[in-house]
Amino acid sequence: MNKVYPSAAAALADVVKDGMTIAVGGFGLCGIPEALIAAVRDTGVKDLTVVSNNAGVDDFGLGILLKTRQVKKMISSYVGENKEFERQYLAGELELEFTPQGTLAERLRAGGAGIPAFYTKTGFGTIVAEGKETKVFDGNNYVMERGIVADLSLVKAWKGDTHGNLVYRMTSRNFNPMVATASKMTIAEVENVVEPGKIDPDHIHTPSIFVKRLVLNASPEKRIEQRTVRKA
Repeated sequence: MNKVYPSAAAALADVVKDGMTIAVGGFGLCGIPEALIAAVRDTGVKDLTVVSNNAGVDDFGLGILLKTRQVKKMISSYVGENKEFERQYLAGELELEFTPQGTLAERLRAGGAGIPAFYTKTGFGTIVAEGKETKVFDGNNYVMERGIVADLSLVKAWKGDTHGNLVYRMTSRNFNPMVATASKMTIAEVENVVEPGKIDPDHIHTPSIFVKRLVLNASPEKRIEQRTVRKA
């Protein structure tokens, strides 16, 4: 079964709708599905809840959805690189469910594994735990976190075959594998498409059963958030 679509717009055409929850892979600007994010913007959908480690920067990545006011709520970990995010949040225009980084990864993994909730020490006694169930195990305090199941998952991989088997490269493996399993509709953006059998089964990070559609973006921009160089 060939899951490759001719463009990001075509892959999203009959999927996105107002008010849906979208889980997006990536860490900072590393490993983000930039073509798919731009295609979401171009659809004009609004009132989105977006689950992602962070919200990109002002003019790239998920930041472009904030700029067009298409995001109603972010479920995020790190939001320090986006001035528009800061402005909207402080003005009461954007909802934020702040989630520690490891907890966010586990919430996505749990959702994909069919686990409705789990307990963690992280965040106990802080604003992260406000309004959440807590419990004591073996004398230690824990807070309950819910698994995340999105309506749509957007991920970025280095390579994929036409069946949808994916291989990530380096740090893009941090959130993309969990995001890929956290919904029933996962669309993957890849830099290389190969025929089935060309990827060693032992090298596959996300099996094709989790991926419904594939989009080729052979020349992504791959911006760097903050370029720091040594003084001459």
